[in-house]
Amino acid sequence: MEIPEIFTDTGYAFLARWTHFLAGITWIGLLYYFNFIQAPAVAQMGDSSRSDITRYLVPRALWWFRWAALLTFLSGLTILFFSGHLFFSFTNGFEWAGRETLTYFAQPQGIGILGGAILGTIMLGNVWMVIWPAQRIVIASAEAVAAGGEANPAAAPAGRRALLASRANTLFSIPLLFFMGATTHLMGSSHFEFDLSAGVQIAYWIVFAVVAGAVEASALGRIGGYGRNWNTEPFESIRNVIISGFVLLAILYIVFEVLFQA
Repeated sequence: MEIPEIFTDTGYAFLARWTHFLAGITWIGLLYYFNFIQAPAVAQMGDSSRSDITRYLVPRALWWFRWAALLTFLSGLTILFFSGHLFFSFTNGFEWAGRETLTYFAQPQGIGILGGAILGTIMLGNVWMVIWPAQRIVIASAEAVAAGGEANPAAAPAGRRALLASRANTLFSIPLLFFMGATTHLMGSSHFEFDLSAGVQIAYWIVFAVVAGAVEASALGRIGGYGRNWNTEPFESIRNVIISGFVLLAILYIVFEVLFQA
């Protein structure tokens, strides 16, 4: 009796994709909930209601949020692994495939998935290194006040840091989801021939790094600080975040089309 297909390399690759979908939906769904629903609602609440949200709802939501983010990242790596695009191949047994991996990431589909993966990795870093540590300060301050103590003066700046990082993740999610989908459903059937020379690829990644890096640096206060400034305008309202996300997508995709068109 043959083993079920689910216990083959093909099955494992499918399970990795399925896990990636489930975790990604949970992560991005909660990200949109925080930004599109919770934050505007909390801003209109009184102190008591705001405290209850911070103490009882936010910790639970953040638990699912941060672990879903990590599982999305790990399952994404697993997809690449079982697809033979992460330095190992299963075509003729388990074997090293470093050259094949580098070749894949120099092709249109690989360039697209790598761009999405880079944005996802930045977002993961924001979750675990900015949003979660900052929100722990906010939650602890709310708990202290509810117990009759004093608010932590660091809570307000921490909340601002978490907000900017969360808004940046929402902005990044728009091009991320585009490139993840385009890898399979668009870039493999392009109407033009590609110029995949090293110089063109280097130019693309320089533009990618500069544009995405400027957004991330602004959200982290590395440019202009955490106060409201020209560079934080993309994060100051949901409208601005959505518009800026589509602008970032347009820049990256137009540059992709222009540079790689032979």
